[in-house]
Amino acid sequence: MAESAASFLFNRLTLFLQQERELLGGIGDNALYIRDELGQMRAFLRVAEEKEETDHPQLKEWVKQVREISYDTEDVLETYMLKLARLQYPDSYGYKRYIKNPYTAVKKLMVSHRIASEFQKINLRMENVTKTQMTLKGIYDFKDQGSSSKTYDTRGDALLLEEEEVLGIEEPKKKLVGWLKHTDDGLMVISVVGMGGLGKTTLVKKVYDDASVKANFDSHVWVTVSENFNLERLLRDMINQLAHEVKLQPPQNLEAMDADEMKEYVYKFLKDKTYMTVLDDVWNIDVWESIRYAFPRNSACGRIIITSRSYHVGNAACRETCGHMYNLEPLTVDNSKTLFYKKAFPQNSCPPYLKEISESILKRCEGLPLAIVVIGGLLATKNNNFEDWKIFERTIGVELQGNNLKMMNRLLSLSYYDLPYYLKACFLYLSIFPEDELLEKWEVIRLWVAEGFVEEKEGMTLEEVAETYLNELLKRSLIQIANTDLDGSSFFLRIHDILREYIISKSREQNLFKVTSGGERVYPDKIRHMAIYGRFKERDEFPKVKYLRSLFWLEFADSKSGLDFHKVLGHCKLLKVLNLDEAPMETIPKEVFKLYHLKYLCLSRTNVKGIPKAIGNLQNLETLDLEQSEVIELPIEILKLRRLRHLLIGSKHYATPELFDWFQGLKMPYEIGSYLTSLQTLHWIDAEETNGIKIVGEVGKLTQLRRLGITKLRREDGRDLCSSLVKLTNLRWLYISGINEDEVIDLDNYQSSFTLPFLHTIILHGHLEKFPRWVCWLHGLTVVQLWWSRLIEDPLQHLEDLPNLVCLQMGMFAYEGEELIFKGGKFKKLERLSLLKLRGLTSVRVEKDCMSHLKRFDLEECEEMEELPEGIEHLSNLEHVSIAIMSEKFKRRLAEEKHKGGHEWKLAHIPRIEVWEKDVVSNEWKLQQL
Repeated sequence: MAESAASFLFNRLTLFLQQERELLGGIGDNALYIRDELGQMRAFLRVAEEKEETDHPQLKEWVKQVREISYDTEDVLETYMLKLARLQYPDSYGYKRYIKNPYTAVKKLMVSHRIASEFQKINLRMENVTKTQMTLKGIYDFKDQGSSSKTYDTRGDALLLEEEEVLGIEEPKKKLVGWLKHTDDGLMVISVVGMGGLGKTTLVKKVYDDASVKANFDSHVWVTVSENFNLERLLRDMINQLAHEVKLQPPQNLEAMDADEMKEYVYKFLKDKTYMTVLDDVWNIDVWESIRYAFPRNSACGRIIITSRSYHVGNAACRETCGHMYNLEPLTVDNSKTLFYKKAFPQNSCPPYLKEISESILKRCEGLPLAIVVIGGLLATKNNNFEDWKIFERTIGVELQGNNLKMMNRLLSLSYYDLPYYLKACFLYLSIFPEDELLEKWEVIRLWVAEGFVEEKEGMTLEEVAETYLNELLKRSLIQIANTDLDGSSFFLRIHDILREYIISKSREQNLFKVTSGGERVYPDKIRHMAIYGRFKERDEFPKVKYLRSLFWLEFADSKSGLDFHKVLGHCKLLKVLNLDEAPMETIPKEVFKLYHLKYLCLSRTNVKGIPKAIGNLQNLETLDLEQSEVIELPIEILKLRRLRHLLIGSKHYATPELFDWFQGLKMPYEIGSYLTSLQTLHWIDAEETNGIKIVGEVGKLTQLRRLGITKLRREDGRDLCSSLVKLTNLRWLYISGINEDEVIDLDNYQSSFTLPFLHTIILHGHLEKFPRWVCWLHGLTVVQLWWSRLIEDPLQHLEDLPNLVCLQMGMFAYEGEELIFKGGKFKKLERLSLLKLRGLTSVRVEKDCMSHLKRFDLEECEEMEELPEGIEHLSNLEHVSIAIMSEKFKRRLAEEKHKGGHEWKLAHIPRIEVWEKDVVSNEWKLQQL
């Protein structure tokens, strides 16, 4: 990370010396000297960092000194900029006005002298470090052993660790399935144990998702326990899952319930039901002891699967229920080779000249899937270069000694040190997120940009560059895709437990990140990033970390906090990132508006009701996240934030669009198009006029927009909105909603050609008299959603020739016609089709060669339909069909066709078929047997 710190500072000083030389004044020469010295030692520093991982104390100390000089220089520079800002804009930052004060120039001179003195001290340290470098060069061999910051094409889909690990699990899966289906009544615990990285979670997930297994149980719950176990949070998660599965709302007082009350609720819910529960990643027996009585013992059939690294935990949990324990073994030689080749040579087979080296490397991995995937992903970047592979083989031969934990740590170090410096910083940054938390892709990207980890590239935005960083980490299997968007692209990400442990230790070693829940007496002096999970008690003292750059204050246990926000933020004057998601606050502390360097401010899911005028002080703010807060209007001072790139506002009130106003936008000040010209993300905003100026017209001036969500559109706004949209040539994602379900969204009056080459998702939520014809010109579309459209004409004629359409959803009266015809040869790339609550629909016909790639089909509450779509048997790639709340005649015919079998059973080729009904007594959703 010293290389990263030095490189980031080198780039920043270069830019600052080009743009702000006059502002630096007399300290410019000092800054230039530091920059030049850092530039000369970067290559040496990269190799030195790799060598310090082994037993080289002199190198380790030298690397530490360079890292500290880089951070101290950045601290001095940003402190100087802050002091100058206070003098130049005294009112903005809450300080005494100096206008027409003859001492202002004197004070500025005093600040410059003080900063110059700090730079001179750093220069002396830099001279000593340079001398030491020359000495170290004479002691150690510093030839670059193949380390490279070269990148490769990351456009292909990343291979997930979970998908790769399924190699060789057929037998253990069969055994687990057999245990689960055993006919004995009562409770049975099954434990799957083994070291981290073997694929315990992967195996159990495959079993849990098996349709034949799920059909045996009424209720299904998966909870991740993890090392930092919280009983209340775990029980709350269980209750939410149980309620969601049967489409019920969780108890209104769930947040106020204690652990005993929640256990009683779970017990009563599961009593007399068959159920399957997974407790993933259980670290100690106390977890099982604290939760076991929530599960009925006299149930018709209760099955609990536990995964753990501890044999003791697994054995103790399953012993009392006469259950079973499965010890997961490493991969066989053949499966290891298959997995390694798939990762190291994703497009081709192994070249003959690399087979011997591959076998040598595989032998060191000892069948551990995580090790194989990480190394394979690393070697895939070497472009089959024999010399690079040979160097790696030689290095790994030295590193992979000792016990498994030490081996893995050194193994991961190899992968870490192979990263270019900018990816090292991004990768370590992920250690600040809670264990087992899914990482929202665009949140991570916005944070990386705010922290300054992303370098500019010609023709790309910083966010686009950051996305390539993410893709590269995916390709190297250092992060994984957890959930995908409707079009199959990555949306939520996760990091493997072992990798997370590694980067936490690395961050702690380098004094970069601190994760705490309070109660500690000693904190590092110059910690730069801190995350607080839980809440501080009144007796806890918050550290005076004046060099902090980011503060995450998350997971508040209740509305009480022992910390004084005002006092805390008063210490952190150099903050760039402040995340107060779900913080117990109704007003924003005034100290926030004195944070000159602040680039990222998150107040989502707080009770903040208003944004003060002082928001205009945050001249460097790039992201403002107010989603799910109580804010309903923004002050005109928001227009002062000329660098604002992402404005996330408004609320999503419902989980589904069954109620028309499921999104609530915010009123924006007029003339946003003249001021907020850097905006890339803007959702959700109201289309209502402000001071006689139409917001929909202003939107067209925001030509950098990538994501736009606009609500409360009226008929008369349609043409103006279309005139604006055609100017937004960078748009990727678009949501449009009417003011109510009866108001027509008139989007079909615009006759000129639309050229939105990057738009991939469009969601139209409201009454359409005519389908907007310009949509069929948007050849980049992958997702189209229509809700409440009330179309009389068949919209398929406008969508069927879209060359890249992957997902089509039509719901809540989107179409009021009687028949939908999917014509032969159309919808060539469609993978998911959803027809939901189309009350007038009586029949669906699928012609041959249509939707040849369809994988999932959802049919719900189309009450006039009496039979399955005609021609559904032609959909040979269909994997999943979900049917819910259809007419009695439809269900009767479905059952008759299934009973007859043969060619009469149109769904015989589909591996997963679900039929859902709502119980009239309990109002619960239940999966039905065909």
